[in-house]
Amino acid sequence: MISTFSGLPRAAWIIFAGTMVNRLGYVVTPFLVFYLGSRGVPTAQVSYVLGALGVGTLIGPALGGLLADRIGRRSTMLIGLIGTALAQGLLFAAPNVATMAVAAILLNGAGSMVGPAAGALMGDTVPADSQRTAFSLLHWAVNIGTAVAGMLGGFLAVHGYWLLFTVDAVTSLAYALIVAALLPGGRGRGVRAADSRGGSGYGVVLRDPLMRVLLPLFGIALTIYSLTEVCLPLAIRDHGLSTTTYGLMATLNAVLVVVLQPVATNVLARFRQIPVYVGGSAITAVGIALTGVAHGAWSFGATVVVWSVGEAMTAGIHGAIVASLAPTYARGRYQGSFQWTWGLARFAALAVGATVYADAGPAVVWWFSAIAGVVAALAVGALAPTIERRTGAPEPAATPEPAAALC
Repeated sequence: MISTFSGLPRAAWIIFAGTMVNRLGYVVTPFLVFYLGSRGVPTAQVSYVLGALGVGTLIGPALGGLLADRIGRRSTMLIGLIGTALAQGLLFAAPNVATMAVAAILLNGAGSMVGPAAGALMGDTVPADSQRTAFSLLHWAVNIGTAVAGMLGGFLAVHGYWLLFTVDAVTSLAYALIVAALLPGGRGRGVRAADSRGGSGYGVVLRDPLMRVLLPLFGIALTIYSLTEVCLPLAIRDHGLSTTTYGLMATLNAVLVVVLQPVATNVLARFRQIPVYVGGSAITAVGIALTGVAHGAWSFGATVVVWSVGEAMTAGIHGAIVASLAPTYARGRYQGSFQWTWGLARFAALAVGATVYADAGPAVVWWFSAIAGVVAALAVGALAPTIERRTGAPEPAATPEPAAALC
């Protein structure tokens, strides 16, 4: 599988290794509800802490993208990773719900600063014709780490919640050590703190007409994908199935993406990324919509297979498109804008999805997934000529010569 990604530069493999290490410790957030319960937090107040996590996810990417262009990629990653470790300790030691909410904002805010800086560094160091593969590699690292973390977290929680916080903090610091020791410093070629062509804020992104259209379209697809975190478990519950069934569905998705993504990346490398994205995004939307006709564990599993195939097909393409459109001096802010869109989409799905499911009915959610998802995918496809004119759209790269992973 690893040969699929051979030929990428050293920095891409360092980010891959650090991301996977960090995601192996992603064990606090999935079990946070259980931890809060163990601390005696009433169910009605749990939403305050969870909502604070969502607020952090909206703040972090915007700040991370801005800092990546101002003070540098490596410095921003270090601030985010060390801040994450410190926030883990603050959340564990917080004496009440109010301080827990503040710590939760800091936790997700610091953690989500890392992605835009890492994406900008990918844009700095990876040749244009290999960026799709590089961002796919990054997505693969997230899925590998998350799959293992899900199993590890359950084991650790049984032996004490303090272990969850310790492991999460240690893996964040381990990634910080990798960044400090192995990644190049600086702000990328030609990057200045305030560039006269784009200013120092997010106006450079907002004035880009293509990004103004692309980000909402990506946001629709990401919102639909995020519905699997809230509406899928509701559907499973409504059909009288246990929480174990949902756990199996989450595990099935993780395993499928980990196994299929390198295969999909290798097989689909000969095709242009926009048509691949359109096909994969439409498959994902339809697969999620088919949840509405599932009734038993096997039929739910079949829908998970469908949307997992779509996820494996599109992995990394969002980030690669954004990287290809970003001017050198604003790569951090372009990646920050995309990561902010991702955070907003997830926040919207978690905040609104359950309400729509309960009040308007499950059918509304699943029909929205099918129609909006396919329309958004086709709209991105319609923009392909414009994107290709902006980027030069190099032909899919030939299979690269094997290269040592970290050399």
